[in-house]
Amino acid sequence: MTIRRFSTAVFAAALLTPGLAACNNSGTGEAGSSASPSVSGSVAPGSASPGTSEAKQALLDSTNEIRNGNFRFTMSGVGSTAEGQVHQPSQSAQMKLSIGDASSDLMMNLDLIHAKPDSWVKLDLGGKSASSIPGAQKLNLGKYQHLDQTRIKGNKSLGFDFEKVDPAGSAVLTQGITEVRQTGEGSYAGTLDVSKAAEAGSVDQTVISALGAQAQSVPFTAKLDPQGRLSELVVQIPAAGQSAAQDIKITYSDYGNATAAQKPAADQVVEAPQEFYNLFS
Repeated sequence: MTIRRFSTAVFAAALLTPGLAACNNSGTGEAGSSASPSVSGSVAPGSASPGTSEAKQALLDSTNEIRNGNFRFTMSGVGSTAEGQVHQPSQSAQMKLSIGDASSDLMMNLDLIHAKPDSWVKLDLGGKSASSIPGAQKLNLGKYQHLDQTRIKGNKSLGFDFEKVDPAGSAVLTQGITEVRQTGEGSYAGTLDVSKAAEAGSVDQTVISALGAQAQSVPFTAKLDPQGRLSELVVQIPAAGQSAAQDIKITYSDYGNATAAQKPAADQVVEAPQEFYNLFS
């Protein structure tokens, strides 16, 4: 299982090399071992059950503030974590991504900074397979790579669209809710149809395909802050194909209080070489 987005998303970086994808997909599901929420009743795919409307509307409304582009976020799945901030007022954003860990054959850390019209990425590689990445010796590891905007336009790993600032596509995900109930103050549980979640950028299409009919009724939990804004969304993906069961956890915080991303110091910047673009193509 790989999580995508950050162009709004750099989780697509988990798909960069077969070795890295295999490293992540062979996990034991440590991030997704929690039990699914109990949701009573059954529901036809794509339709909301009676009594769902009010709770679903609350969740749909909870994503409205994300569109204003001023927040911090985190995302996590098996073997991958990301955190960052979006600051639309300054047309800037920053996100840090980690894929794999010290026990992995290949580990990757990315620090991606956008300050319109420029972008920079700092890449760190680790693990015994790191040296086998094509052009690894020319990647200027430890420095920020200044990116040519004409070469990353439309690139889902390296670009950023300030018209689509949601890192996880939560608005699209909540549109897929098929059943939901309120479980407490600002807390919800239910099921959603993730068959269109590739559009949201949170779930890879290969996993959705492997889920088959299960994709139409995947358990989730959600939490809203006191102002009714989405603060946490956990989608509980069952095991499918080569992917272990796992949770995709997304959090949002500091609505309206994020800060502008800081550009890297000039002495820490180099122009990205051809090998860097090859890696992310």
